[in-house]
Amino acid sequence: MIAIVDYGVGNLFSLSCSLRRIGQEAEITGDISRIRNSEKIILPGVGAFGDAAEKLRSGGLFDVLREEAGKGKPLLGICLGMQLLFDRSFEFGEHEGLGLIRGEVVPIRPVVPAGYKIPHIGWNALHFPKDKPKSPLFRYTGEGEHVYFVHSYCAAGCGASVIATTEYGAELTAAAACGNVYGTQFHPEKSGEAGLKILRAFCGLGEGAR
Repeated sequence: MIAIVDYGVGNLFSLSCSLRRIGQEAEITGDISRIRNSEKIILPGVGAFGDAAEKLRSGGLFDVLREEAGKGKPLLGICLGMQLLFDRSFEFGEHEGLGLIRGEVVPIRPVVPAGYKIPHIGWNALHFPKDKPKSPLFRYTGEGEHVYFVHSYCAAGCGASVIATTEYGAELTAAAACGNVYGTQFHPEKSGEAGLKILRAFCGLGEGAR
């Protein structure tokens, strides 16, 4: 069973539907025991970093996610869920993240040209680093496939963990990973067939190619 973490901030229904479409058993839950008993975890999220981190703490989920990831359980963070995987965010102050991937979350505005709209909303191509093997998360994904983004902040200082980038007036981190922990700044559940392929690859981690 895949646990979709319910902590009050996330597009849970569309993610659950996407997983069902690829034949995966998923449960939307904030129950610690169910999350501990799951085979894999997905951490979605929309909204502000500080509020989301506080909701994880108040629900007892902050340490649980750290512990389960530390045991080697595959964990996928999506959008704000990806940002929460990093050390800290500078969204409306400075806030501590889960610290599962080294790096920090910073505003896009100083990075992209002045004529580009913020938030970054829309379909953009994925590009994979040429100096490292392609991540297993993108086993079924080709260079240049388009996925759907909605964000005003991005991950920085995480070069060693970057597994995909996208161009929006500048090179932005599209996905990052550290061991069994993965994050996508884009929304696989809103990215059509391209997104389903990424979810399928995550669901198959540790089980061989499907």
